[in-house]
Amino acid sequence: MKRRSTALLSLTALLTLTLTALPSGPADAGQRTVREVYEPDTGPRVRVNQVAYLPTGPKNATLVTDATAPLPWQLRNADGRTVAHGWTVPRGTDVSSGQNVHSIDFGAFRGRGTDFTLVADGDTSRPFGIGTSAYEQLRLDSLKYYYTQRSGIEIRDDLRPGYGRPAGHLNTAPNQGDANVPCQPGLCDYTLDVTGGWYDAGDHGKYVVNGGISTWELLSTYERSLLARTGRPGRLGDGSLDLPESGNNVPDVLDEARWELEFLLKMQVPDGQPLAGMAHSKVHDAQWTGLPLLPSDDPQKRELHAPTTQATLNLAATAAQAARLYRPYDRAFAAQALTAARKAWQAALAHPEIYPDPNDGTGGGAYADDNASDEFYWAAAELYLTTGQREFANFVLSSPVHTADIFGPLGFDWGRTAAAGRLDLATVPNRLPGRDRVRRSVIKAADTYLATAASQPYGMPYAPDGNLYDWGSNAQVLNNAHVIATAYDLTGAAKYRDGALEGMDYILGRNALNTSYVTGYGEVNSHRQHSRWYARELDPNLPDPPPGTLAGGANSSIQDPYAQSKLKGCTGQFCYIDDIQSWSTNETAVNWNAALAWMASFAADQG
Repeated sequence: MKRRSTALLSLTALLTLTLTALPSGPADAGQRTVREVYEPDTGPRVRVNQVAYLPTGPKNATLVTDATAPLPWQLRNADGRTVAHGWTVPRGTDVSSGQNVHSIDFGAFRGRGTDFTLVADGDTSRPFGIGTSAYEQLRLDSLKYYYTQRSGIEIRDDLRPGYGRPAGHLNTAPNQGDANVPCQPGLCDYTLDVTGGWYDAGDHGKYVVNGGISTWELLSTYERSLLARTGRPGRLGDGSLDLPESGNNVPDVLDEARWELEFLLKMQVPDGQPLAGMAHSKVHDAQWTGLPLLPSDDPQKRELHAPTTQATLNLAATAAQAARLYRPYDRAFAAQALTAARKAWQAALAHPEIYPDPNDGTGGGAYADDNASDEFYWAAAELYLTTGQREFANFVLSSPVHTADIFGPLGFDWGRTAAAGRLDLATVPNRLPGRDRVRRSVIKAADTYLATAASQPYGMPYAPDGNLYDWGSNAQVLNNAHVIATAYDLTGAAKYRDGALEGMDYILGRNALNTSYVTGYGEVNSHRQHSRWYARELDPNLPDPPPGTLAGGANSSIQDPYAQSKLKGCTGQFCYIDDIQSWSTNETAVNWNAALAWMASFAADQG
């Protein structure tokens, strides 16, 4: 997620960026500054999914070793008894890590339990389970994350023990608040009430483009539960997420998504104004703030930023999707959402090339994007699926995006949204002419990602060009797995289910760093993500991120100074550090957690 074209580091970060070994005495001509070398502690050389494998699912591990011939391995239960054994498969040098590795396949073992370990080459893996309960919990925790990201509401400690905090940005001092936010100077002469919504990431900004794809994937998690053969909508039902709205006879995942949807609706330019119907791209502080800082303590002026075509189409797409999913529960809200979607669509058609300023990165991320064809396609698809109207079908069918190969190595995200439309056209019942070709395109993409995963000794469906891991690579792994999982929903072929689940293995510990990237899951896990209020690393009175929070992951560009000081010259998977100062490798973000929530729900449904 290339959010930050510019960033102001906090004083804390600046004070800790000097990582050179300096002379302690008077300088002399012979003394030299020596750069501190960072070596991550990767633990045992047997790398496993530290959380759980499904009893009937694939079970693979990776061994880091100098050996070139096959080696024996043993699977041991909690009592230390060997319950399965076999031989490793040498894989040579893994490009993504630079390591010599072997693969281990113990999928023939179908037992259940906890605290299994895998032994090979004189080393023992971290413990893991074989069962289904961990994924049921991860499904919930990855979605519960959003409540603590809410803006404009007190976070109740009885609902999230240890995470209670005052409401942020409600015009209560020192907040200047979101109840009457002006535009940046010279952009408009009105103010908007844009309270509510989710804080996007580790800052206090709220963004329509990232909020849009995040809302879509949460709504898609629910919609899949209704449509897929393995879907279990009751697991996402009322009361499942312990929300303030629980008990209202609406599935909790819809209640949570609505908190963001109502914010997105508020970002629409009012009638009678220039660009009426367009959506402002974002609202955030006028200047960057430091860490730590609770939302309620933020003193910065808040500003609306310029409307963009991309933001407007994000609103159109998610509001149209919402209209069909909320109709059984709140017909008035569904109608409001569809009206807003239509208005946004017409406004985007009238203003098809108002793109975000790539230099608008002070106080918040720029979210630069100079092409809206993918957003047009996505919005038209959602409007067609909800209304069935020919004008939207015609737009979909005439768009070059409809027949393009849109499933690239980096997957879909806020800047590549066409896949959202394609996936929904393939899975949501409709009568689009040539729909079989749409479904085949998803299956073809899944086959490509399966081939990628098979080529990777760590088993992930992700191999970026030049081994250059992108910002938010963990979400890209998960979204590629999402495509594979959708192929399983379309075909029922086990190879797609297994390939999607292997993508989860990478996230949960089967990786070069031997760490789970999900807070609270696995013996060693990311828990120091970049955040202004999940900031225990800087303030012991504040919490770490809540369980179920995904870290961004390896990022070869290491844009932040802290990562640069530690990771310069890193290879692929090693371009990550679990430190609150590393906003380019270790931030939390609503779109990344949405990818986790979708895949965790899919995995739980396979148990």
